[in-house]
Amino acid sequence: MASASPCRSVNVDLLRECHKELDGKKAAGVDKAAKAEYEADLDENLKDLADRLKQKNCKPQPPLRAYIPKANGKQRPLGMGACEGRLAQPALKRVLEAVYEPKFRGHMFGFRPGIGCHDALKELNRPFEKGNANYAVGADIKGFFNNMERERMLELIKFRITDPSILWLAEKTPAAGIMENGSRHAATKGPEQGNPASPAVASICMHYALAQWFGIAFKKQCRGECGLALCAGDFAAAFQYKGDAYYFPPASAERFALFGLEPGQAKTRLAEFGKYAGKNRKTRGRKKPETFDFLGSARCCSKSRVGRFRAERKTARKKFQLKLKELNLRLKQNRRLRLKDLFGAINLKLKGRCQYCGTAGNYESLSDYPHYVKAMLYKWLNRRSEKKSCAWEGFQELLKAFPLARPHIYCNIYS
Repeated sequence: MASASPCRSVNVDLLRECHKELDGKKAAGVDKAAKAEYEADLDENLKDLADRLKQKNCKPQPPLRAYIPKANGKQRPLGMGACEGRLAQPALKRVLEAVYEPKFRGHMFGFRPGIGCHDALKELNRPFEKGNANYAVGADIKGFFNNMERERMLELIKFRITDPSILWLAEKTPAAGIMENGSRHAATKGPEQGNPASPAVASICMHYALAQWFGIAFKKQCRGECGLALCAGDFAAAFQYKGDAYYFPPASAERFALFGLEPGQAKTRLAEFGKYAGKNRKTRGRKKPETFDFLGSARCCSKSRVGRFRAERKTARKKFQLKLKELNLRLKQNRRLRLKDLFGAINLKLKGRCQYCGTAGNYESLSDYPHYVKAMLYKWLNRRSEKKSCAWEGFQELLKAFPLARPHIYCNIYS
């Protein structure tokens, strides 16, 4: 049943708040307009934009397509919106969040305010450490953002929003297509990555495609305990009985097909996992318990200092290598920056990795990362010119002047 939005329309006050939060350093879109230029007559511009949105007389401009190279040779597409689009889309995001946040299930953690991936890890630990879960299924959605069907997304938004101007904005923005190499192209699937409203739309899609279905329908079919942790397009489920775990992948794949989505078969894995997994496998002549991946980390069975079971998180080897390749590519591209800027950019990467991977039990992998970073940095500093310009002794002195961020544990997922 639809319900009216708490914010009936995108008004001037909401647009003003979005303008304050707009990053003025971001690259301009197809209109070439920067934040500073829009501020020249801000009040009049905001009023005019709000009126046009209310009258459905605002033609969204297509985002400018850019690509970010990935370590695996592929490229991640991003859309750089026009100035007015970067105001209207955050406003749309706020409206969607205000309506749908109270409806989201407790096991949803991706793209939600005040909630992050560490909360998803804690949620996944609960059925294994405090319950009787013995099996885990780790999976993700293939091309999550690129494969969401836009007509289906609009239908989901209409379930709880009736405001015509909001629905019009949600419909017309994707219909604007994309601008690439000077030509305009139609885009029929997925919200454009880089669009501020895309995360909210993705959360709504996963709420109906998986979270609500699991909590209402699938859970009733399970013979024993079960749990789910969902973060964007990655998800993992815990089960007490193997039969329930075995049935979950095909059942979820059938559910996703209704939304034009498909699980990534390469990453879908059923593992015997939990406090009894080691003992049960040993009686059958097997070795140590199995592992599974979730949010770029391998979950493995371990014990605390007092002998209690822990679902420990270790950075997955493939993910670790991919991140090193990405950083190596970035260092190669930026090796001629000023040393202050180069080291500043590297420290931002190191701190970001610590904040994401810095969980209790993962310090060993976290501390290995800076050693590889130092080696790559030394390599590319000596390729700033044709001659070797930085001896090892000089490099050590350079690290004293520009120290690299130290590994740090940010989150105890067992608390």
